[in-house]
Amino acid sequence: MILYHGSNTIIDKINLALCKPYKDFGKGFYLTDIRSQAEDMAIRRVRLAGTGSPVVSSFEFDEKLLNGNLLRTLIFPDVSVEWAKFVLDNRDLERKGFSHDYDIVVGPVANDTVAFQLRRYLLGVISLEDLVKELEFKGLNNQFFFGTELAISKLQRL
Repeated sequence: MILYHGSNTIIDKINLALCKPYKDFGKGFYLTDIRSQAEDMAIRRVRLAGTGSPVVSSFEFDEKLLNGNLLRTLIFPDVSVEWAKFVLDNRDLERKGFSHDYDIVVGPVANDTVAFQLRRYLLGVISLEDLVKELEFKGLNNQFFFGTELAISKLQRL
């Protein structure tokens, strides 16, 4: 399968140390199997960084590895309570020591109001079920988190 990463710079070598924490699935390298999603992310990244040009880097990945024993994987086929709890744990700034031990996590992208919705849930304003509904991104999306050097080693730059 081909996976795409949208950025404001070309990615020739992936450096996990440069990845930001507190993302949907934690600190790691994120890709998608939807090229248009990566293109949109590249444009967004340029706007946020205020520098660079939109670039989509492509990588080949053997999707059979998602079901094998070599990598620890977690797959969320759809938005669910379990997915919302996982996103909540990874985005919680109060849980500075939180991390999981998955090499790869696959699932939906939480929408752009994640921080606001998580605060509402933590304050008891909305239920967990309402949080799931609020976090669901409207439109086709998917993300692949690569969080370990072992996982990164399975990506081949195209």
